[in-house]
Amino acid sequence: MTSAATTTAAALSALLFATPLAAQPISASEFANLGRYRTLNAELAAPRPGEQRVVFMGNSITEGWARYFAVQFPGKSYVGRGISGQTTAQMLLRFRQDVVALRPAAVVILAGTNDIAGNTGPVTLPMIQDNLAAMTELAQANDIRVVLCAVLPVFDYPWKPGLEPAPKIVALNAWIREYAARRGAVFVDFHTPMADARQGLRAEYGDDGVHPNEAGYRVMAPLVETGIRAALALPR
Repeated sequence: MTSAATTTAAALSALLFATPLAAQPISASEFANLGRYRTLNAELAAPRPGEQRVVFMGNSITEGWARYFAVQFPGKSYVGRGISGQTTAQMLLRFRQDVVALRPAAVVILAGTNDIAGNTGPVTLPMIQDNLAAMTELAQANDIRVVLCAVLPVFDYPWKPGLEPAPKIVALNAWIREYAARRGAVFVDFHTPMADARQGLRAEYGDDGVHPNEAGYRVMAPLVETGIRAALALPR
C-alpha cells in the first residue's frame, strides 16, 4: 500500500470509529456547572473575625430564595449558592469550592427534589441519601455546622408528570430527619407546614406546585433561621 493510501485509510478509520459529537462525555466541571459562582467566590472576602457566614446550598428553590435574603435576614452574612435544576450529585461535585472554600460557620442544604424528578437520570433513594451524607460529612470534617432541610412537598412535576413524587419525598424526609439526629446536624422541616392534603405544595405557597412564591419563602425563613441558630450553638 502506498503512503498516500495508508494515510487515506487511516483517516477513513478515524471517521468511522470516532465517537459522535452528541455522545462525547460531559466533564465533571460542565456537569456540576463549576463556573457558575467561580467569580463571585473569588470576589467574596474571607469572613471577618466574629462573622458567622452561612452558605445556602441547593437548586432553583435556593437560587430563587437568595433574592429575598436582604429583606428576610437583614444584616446576616447569608450567601446563596443554588443552581437551578441541580441534583445532589451535581451539588456534591461543587461542594468544596462553593461551600467549604468560603469558610462558613454553617451550611444549609436543601436538595433532593430534582433527583426524584430524574433531572440527571434515574436514581434510587439510597443514592440521594449517599450524596446528602457525603455533603454533610465533608462539611463537618471542615468544622462547618450543618442544617439539613426537608424537601418541599410536590404532588407532580410540571416538566416530568406522572412520577408520583409525593410518597418518595416523604420517605426521603424521614431519612433526612433520622440522619441529621444521628450525625449531630440540625433538621428543618419545611414539608409539614407547606403540604396540602395530597402531600403536594399548598397553592398559596407556590404557583407551579414545586417552587415557593414569596409567601412560601416567608414560611421558610423563620424555620431556617431557628435551625441556623441551633446549629451555630452546637459545641465545636
